[in-house]
Amino acid sequence: METGSTTDAGTTDAGPTEAGTTEAEPRWTGLPPGLLRMRRLLLVVWLGPATVAAGVLLGLFAGPAWAAFALLPLAGGVWGWAGLGRNWRSWRYAERADDLLISRGVLWREETVVPYGRMQLVEVTSGPVERHFGLASVQLHTAAAATDATIPGLDPAEAERLRDRLTALGEARSAGL
Repeated sequence: METGSTTDAGTTDAGPTEAGTTEAEPRWTGLPPGLLRMRRLLLVVWLGPATVAAGVLLGLFAGPAWAAFALLPLAGGVWGWAGLGRNWRSWRYAERADDLLISRGVLWREETVVPYGRMQLVEVTSGPVERHFGLASVQLHTAAAATDATIPGLDPAEAERLRDRLTALGEARSAGL
């Protein structure tokens, strides 16, 4: 039984069920690779100098044998490099007829369902580092603070399209409330 396959664009197509019909599963969209590049560059920018500084300072003041402790930040960088890749692959979102799904997490999977009619504010934000990498984040605010959700690292055009679509759907769904 095949439940779905992931395409190169990071979306998941609904596959046939056991009965041979197509299931109405959400169409998942992954995050663009620019977010992974940005996060990995930040990891290297922070841990690279820490590794060098630890090695040089320990080598000068405590002796060459102590300089081996500089391998700890290096090991953290290698572990972080792989962890960032797994975390990036875990993020995805899907637009359904009545709500938006956001799924994330490696060890602890978390799936957030935000009904369009409950959205109060949809923001597109982009800090200086994100702008340098051509990325933006979409943040959804609802009446319940616990259900606020964010989709990080989107292309600015996709973030604006998503904001406009979610705002229009939110206004249409909340009109009857």
